[in-house]
Amino acid sequence: MERKRANEEFDPGPLSPAKPIDKYGFIKQDQNNPPEGLTKNKLASENEREESKVRKWRKMIGVGGSDWKLYVRRKPHVVRRRIRRGIPDCLRGLVWQLISGSRDLLLMNPGVYEQLVIYETSASELDIIRDISRTFPSHVFFQQRHGPGQRSLYNVLKAYSVYDRDVGYVQGMGFIAGLLLLYMSEEDAFWLLVALLKGAVHAPMEGLYLAGLPLVQQYLFQFEQLVKEHMPKLGEHFSQEMINPSMYASQWFITVFSYSFPFPLALRIWDVFLDEGVKVVFQVGLALMRYCHDDLIKLPFEKLIHALRNFPEDAMNPDTLLPMAFSIKVSFYLASCLMHLYLNAL
Repeated sequence: MERKRANEEFDPGPLSPAKPIDKYGFIKQDQNNPPEGLTKNKLASENEREESKVRKWRKMIGVGGSDWKLYVRRKPHVVRRRIRRGIPDCLRGLVWQLISGSRDLLLMNPGVYEQLVIYETSASELDIIRDISRTFPSHVFFQQRHGPGQRSLYNVLKAYSVYDRDVGYVQGMGFIAGLLLLYMSEEDAFWLLVALLKGAVHAPMEGLYLAGLPLVQQYLFQFEQLVKEHMPKLGEHFSQEMINPSMYASQWFITVFSYSFPFPLALRIWDVFLDEGVKVVFQVGLALMRYCHDDLIKLPFEKLIHALRNFPEDAMNPDTLLPMAFSIKVSFYLASCLMHLYLNAL
């Protein structure tokens, strides 16, 4: 597609009527409000805690992240503990760039993103345009047809499809790029996507999007074995009902829980994912199984599939689910054994 044609495709459509939105920018689905006094007291308490948290984080990272690397070297356990408790939302974009290694990639590659967006063409451009409106459709940033949010998402995905033509573009990438764009600029989001897929800090993710989705298949196999290891009765029940993780967990890995999970929970998972790697995806999945174990083990096939795709609201509370997830040990030894089993099963 020529650049001119791409611009014509992105003439902004009309703005949607104003609707109530939550603090993250999503249109509120539930209009029932708690008593005003209770809301004000709760908000005041939450704001006070958040302000204290922000002060600690600002002291830890320094101006523009100048003190980050030194603090991580000096107090790695403090950093990990604070990340697991949740990065302050106002600092999330900056910290994600620091812990992912994407800030360094950006500084080492001046002008590259602009070159990819403006001067290069991609075979995936029409596919990207087709899928744009499916990414976070209830978020105000992406709602306007061909508006600033959708244009930025198009640019990031198109740039990556040119940067790595082996991967190109796969639909699930839109949710990852979209999530990043809510917390940083286009160029910053692009380099964080590169850091993730190429493995700047942790194992590369590009296998999630290569033809045949080889890394997805590997992770699903490993997750199935981990369920059997940690919850044998549930694993046996899944086998009897002929349930396998490809029926419910593929999007967990492809989008790192950003596709259908409550946004506050997805953000907390992403904080840890960028710091500790894909291990947390397995841990969260296992924690969900453990939390709902007694209900899941009683269900027949159809109800089981529905339950695994629609976990109850109380299971999605980050302050309940994540401590449970962190308590589940997914050891390197076990992971290596599972990898050996997976390769033998091919």
